[in-house]
Amino acid sequence: MHFLALLSPGPDFFLIARTAIHQGWRIASGACIGVALANGIYIALAFSGVAELQSGSVLFQVIQVAGCVFLLYVGALFVRHAGAAALPSMAEQPTSASAHRASSRWARAFALGGMSALLNPKNALFYASLAAMLSVPGTTAGTRVFYGLWMFSVVLGWDLLVAGLVGRASVMRRFSSALPWIERLSGVLLIALALAVLGGMML
Repeated sequence: MHFLALLSPGPDFFLIARTAIHQGWRIASGACIGVALANGIYIALAFSGVAELQSGSVLFQVIQVAGCVFLLYVGALFVRHAGAAALPSMAEQPTSASAHRASSRWARAFALGGMSALLNPKNALFYASLAAMLSVPGTTAGTRVFYGLWMFSVVLGWDLLVAGLVGRASVMRRFSSALPWIERLSGVLLIALALAVLGGMML
């Protein structure tokens, strides 16, 4: 169930894919680690039995609103800057200045990845539901730790695989003319998702 959920593209996927397209898989790995750590936080909270993660709780609603605002921001960013950045060059020679810029971009990608996963209320609800299903009588603490480590590892591994595949400059150049439209579509989908969630909360 957990792995099948990862196969469904969401905000984290779009963020990682766009970062990999324009900055390469190494920078995108920062977003991957940020996403995985944020998922790890929810996994730990869920298996610790934190009731505030349940749907309808105050914490869940706060996460929902903050997540929608973040999605609107990222979606607008995608649409506004679609096609503006150049694809990463495989021939660039690293320098001290470029290494510093790469470190800064990696840190920014890490922060965006963490925020994307933390502010996605579906993550909180999903892990709370899974934890409830798996926490049957007789489940040991060791088993719960195993489940948590497995889920964290699968999230990180899958996201790194996506970044590695999408971030190959040779692949991106084959359909570079379509990239601006892919970015615009991704941005529109994120904005539509945020507006749909906000609309549902107001009903």
